[in-house]
Amino acid sequence: LRTSPRLLCVATQQKNTGQNLEEDQSQSQNEQKVEPSSAEKMLTEEKAKLEEQLKEVTDKYKRALADAENVRQRSQKLVEEAKLYGIQSFCKDLLEVADVLEKATESVPKEEIKDENPHLKSLYEGLVMTEVQIQKVFKKHGLLRLNPVGAKFDPYEHEALFHAPMEGKEPGTIALVSKIGYKLHGRTLRPALVGVVKDA
Repeated sequence: LRTSPRLLCVATQQKNTGQNLEEDQSQSQNEQKVEPSSAEKMLTEEKAKLEEQLKEVTDKYKRALADAENVRQRSQKLVEEAKLYGIQSFCKDLLEVADVLEKATESVPKEEIKDENPHLKSLYEGLVMTEVQIQKVFKKHGLLRLNPVGAKFDPYEHEALFHAPMEGKEPGTIALVSKIGYKLHGRTLRPALVGVVKDA
C-alpha cells in the first residue's frame, strides 16, 4: 500500500500538533509548579505577619487585663480604707470631748464625793458614766486608748515632751503620760504625749 503525500502531511501535522500540545502541557505544568511555590511563599509570609499581629494583640490584651485587675484591687483597697478611716476627722474632734470629760472627773476631789454632798456625787457619777460610755463607742468603731506608762518609747505611737533621769526606772521607758493617745484600727490617730526616762 502506498500512502498518499497528502495523508503523510496530515499525519505529520497531527504528530507535530501532538508534540506541541505535550510541550505546552509540560510548560504549563512547569509554570503551575512555579506559581504555587510563589503563592505558598506569599501565604507563609502573610501567615507569619498575622501570627506576629496575633501575638502582639494577645500580649496587649493580657497587659490590659492585668492593668484592669490592678486598678480594681487599688480601688477596692481605697474603698476599704475609706470605710475604716473615713471617720478619722470626726474621731479627732470627739477626742477633745473625751479629754474634757477625763479632766472634769480628775478635777473633783475624791474626799468631797460623799453622801453629804449629793449633788456633787451625782454629777461626778454622771461624768464617769458618760466617760465609760464614750470609750465603749470609741471601741465599737475601732478607736482605742494609748496609755503607755511603763512601756518602751515608740516614736510611732508616742510623742516625747521631755527626757529626765528617774531612779528605779529603765532608760527609754515612759514614766509619765501627759495626754492619752489613740489608735484608729491600728493606725495612730493621736500620739500619747509622754515623759521618757533617760540615763542618769
